[in-house]
Amino acid sequence: MKFLVLNGINLNMFGKRDPAQYGTATLAEIDAKLHALAAELGVEVECFQTNFEGAMAERIHAAHAEGVAAVLINAGAWTHYSYGIRDALAILKCPIVEVHMSNIHAREEFRHHSVIAPIARGQIAGFGVDSYLLALRAAVSAVGTH
Repeated sequence: MKFLVLNGINLNMFGKRDPAQYGTATLAEIDAKLHALAAELGVEVECFQTNFEGAMAERIHAAHAEGVAAVLINAGAWTHYSYGIRDALAILKCPIVEVHMSNIHAREEFRHHSVIAPIARGQIAGFGVDSYLLALRAAVSAVGTH
């Protein structure tokens, strides 16, 4: 069973970008932790990152065709305004879990609104790298593999 982890704009800069908000873990380190947890849970995980909105939409379309079990998405700034990403996600028939390293509700006002949240099964925010791990556990639970 395959779970897809999508990371949006600027998230390739984890470890360098604003460590006070995001910590010092790199995206590669986060991906490695996700792969380790997936192995423990007996599922497969694929991680994808892009800074190009069209590439993200195309990967979501491919996920629909592949029939992935669930999608975890940290869309970065796209969370707050990208109706294109939101509409691509709405095509999916599987659970979507929105993920954020920082607590977006305790930050700047514009970060409090998510266009993705209304179509997501749930949102996990504010736990740093653990947000991703909690999201994978939630997604696995949502599809009933454990």
